[in-house]
Amino acid sequence: MLTAKGKYGLKALVYLARVPPGELALVADVARANNIPKKFLDAILGDLRNAGIVQSRKGKGGGYRLARPAAEIKVGSIVRVLDGPLAPIPCASHTRYEACEDCDVATCQVRHMMLNVRNAIAEVLDHTTLAQMRDAEGDVLPIELQTGQSPATATH
Repeated sequence: MLTAKGKYGLKALVYLARVPPGELALVADVARANNIPKKFLDAILGDLRNAGIVQSRKGKGGGYRLARPAAEIKVGSIVRVLDGPLAPIPCASHTRYEACEDCDVATCQVRHMMLNVRNAIAEVLDHTTLAQMRDAEGDVLPIELQTGQSPATATH
């Protein structure tokens, strides 16, 4: 499940994706426009800066901007930075796998189901860019924009 940190981070990045290239946005403006507590947003943007997703400049005329074009930033990488692995349980994670003490990895049906869940989530998030989110203007992104498949061939 996406946490408040992940949701606020995505909202802030969509806002920054709308800022003209070369310009900076003030944290207070981003927070106000998205109804995000400023202190929380400061911490979120710090994590995104450390991950190389945003750049910042301090002082007069300072603020935040995307570190690269929105079309090059995958939503999956943002969610992983802010919320950690996509898998609902550690034994289904690709990036932070941890074996369970109570099951056999090869035969555990819960693990196999959660791998499917993880893979479905990753399929959408890793094939959707920040630019696609920005340009959707409140609409649900069509499956083909997210995965490159048409709705008829996409598996749900």
